[in-house]
Amino acid sequence: MTTAPDPGYLQPPHHEVVDAVRRALAEDLAPLGDLTATLVPPVLGEARFVARTDGVLAGTACGTETWAQLDPAVEVDWALDDGARLRAGDVIGVVRGPFRSILTGERTALNFLGLLSGIATLTAAYVDAAAAGGDARVWDTRKTIPGLRSLSKAAVRAGGGRNHRGNLSDWMLIKDNHLGGIGITQAVATARDRWPGRTVHVECDSLEQCVEALEAGADAILLDNMSPEEARACVAAAQVRQGGGAGGGAARRTLLEVSGEVTLETIGEYAATGVDMISVGRMTKSAPTLDIGLDLV
Repeated sequence: MTTAPDPGYLQPPHHEVVDAVRRALAEDLAPLGDLTATLVPPVLGEARFVARTDGVLAGTACGTETWAQLDPAVEVDWALDDGARLRAGDVIGVVRGPFRSILTGERTALNFLGLLSGIATLTAAYVDAAAAGGDARVWDTRKTIPGLRSLSKAAVRAGGGRNHRGNLSDWMLIKDNHLGGIGITQAVATARDRWPGRTVHVECDSLEQCVEALEAGADAILLDNMSPEEARACVAAAQVRQGGGAGGGAARRTLLEVSGEVTLETIGEYAATGVDMISVGRMTKSAPTLDIGLDLV
C-alpha cells in the first residue's frame, strides 16, 4: 500500500537549498548588486506566483530561501505545497515586502520553481503512464544538472517518483564497463567481501547475464535496453529461482529494474512485465521548464 508522503519527504536537504540559492544569487548580483532595482522607489509591494500551465509544483523551499538571503523583511506565503497538481491560473503563493527586494529575487526564485516543477511534472507523467500498465515504480538516475542533484531528486519525489542512488558512494552498480576485466559472479563476490553492508546492483543486457547475477546473489539487477519480452523472461527466471516478486509470494526476490530509452508510450508495457522499477534519465536531464510567473498586485 502506498501512503501519501509527508511534506518533509518531498523537500531537499535544507543545507543544499541554502547553498544552491547562495550560488544563484551570487551569479546574479556580483559585483554591484541589482542596478535596475535602485531606480524603484523604496515602497512596499506584493506579488503572486501564478501557474501559466498545468503541472506539478516543486521548489518552494528555494523560493523561500531566495528572499531569506536577500532581505528578511520579505515574507513568502505559499498557498500550495510541493507535490500539488497545478492548473493554469492557480495562485501558488504570495510575496510581500520591500518592492525592490521582491524584484531582485524574482528571477532566481522563478528559475528554481520552473526547473524543479518541470522535473516534477514530467515525473508525474511517467508515473501515471506506468500505473496504467502495472505496479512498477518509476525512479530517476544520476543524469542531473551538476550541483543540483539533491534538489532534482526531491522534485522527482514531488512528482510521485522514487530516487535511485544519489551518488557513487550510496551503493555499487556494476555496469558493463566495470565487467571488462571481471565476471559478474566474481564482481558480486568481491563487492560482498569489501563492502558487506552495501547494495550490489548489476547491469545485464541478456537473459544469460541476468541468470548469472541472480545466482551470484545480486541485490538488484538492471535490465539494460531490453525489450518488454526480454524483461518478462528475466522476471520469470527470477521467480523460478527465488520465488516471490512483484505481486506476492513468500520470498523477496532480487529487485529488477528496466532502463534504457523508456518513453511515455512504452513505459506502461514495461510496467506490465512484472519488473519492480523503471528508471528514466529524461526526467532530470531533459524536462521542460514549467511556466510560472510572478504577477504584481
